Amino acid sequence: MEKIIDLVHENIDHEHICCAISDKKCKNGYELKKDWLKKEFDNGYIFQRIDARAKVFIEYGPAEFGWAPINADNYLLINCFWVSGKYKKNGYGKALLKKAVENAKLNNKEGLVTVTGTNKYNFMSDKKWLLRQGFEVCETLPYGFSLLEKKLKDTTKSPSFGDSVLNGKCSGKDGIVVYYSNRCPFSEYHVHTSLRETATKRNIKLKIIKIETLKQAKEAPTPATIFSLFYNGNFITTDISVCMDSRFDKIMNKELLSRGLS
Repeated sequence: MEKIIDLVHENIDHEHICCAISDKKCKNGYELKKDWLKKEFDNGYIFQRIDARAKVFIEYGPAEFGWAPINADNYLLINCFWVSGKYKKNGYGKALLKKAVENAKLNNKEGLVTVTGTNKYNFMSDKKWLLRQGFEVCETLPYGFSLLEKKLKDTTKSPSFGDSVLNGKCSGKDGIVVYYSNRCPFSEYHVHTSLRETATKRNIKLKIIKIETLKQAKEAPTPATIFSLFYNGNFITTDISVCMDSRFDKIMNKELLSRGLS
């Protein structure tokens, strides 16, 4: 098994961050993600990955500084958590999660918390796998998100979603509204290039809202602050591939039908 390393201020400039390793289109987004990480390191953020050129990593930090509209005082919030390709089913997920649990115990945290899709959502952790690792569902939103916790103290109050995300609506009611942040290397390019082209081709009004501060993230209308697309005011998807012309119609039609919005 490859060893697990920490990315910190001293090494992040010459270490890779897994996502978009070889995607030249997203080079700018890749650097913006590194810039975001550097700022969050000062808030206790942790980025751990295996010492290999692979997409096998976990990101987490104090929930009070987490870019998600949740209430979870003294918890660690797990953000991106990914084991891909040949590394699946080789114990890497459990090893990375163990590191996070050890960190939580060392810092006397109440537990760990994470946002997932109630069913499988793109760019979100696998709910079923986390449940097998001792997580429990503490809240579910009607439009497809679940909040999971792994308590480390019996008396701990469970985390909850913030009020801004309870109804799955955003303020913009005409056309597409996208919320995104530089938490993902792919978002900058595909939102500003792919989605603009896709929306223009279909003559659909597009509004882009970039989440650039912790306050904006805590007040967002979506728990998925990496990327969330709304249509006519309703949440649709976290799947950033919807930005692409070749994927837009299929994803939109499927989601609109499933939500009774078509």
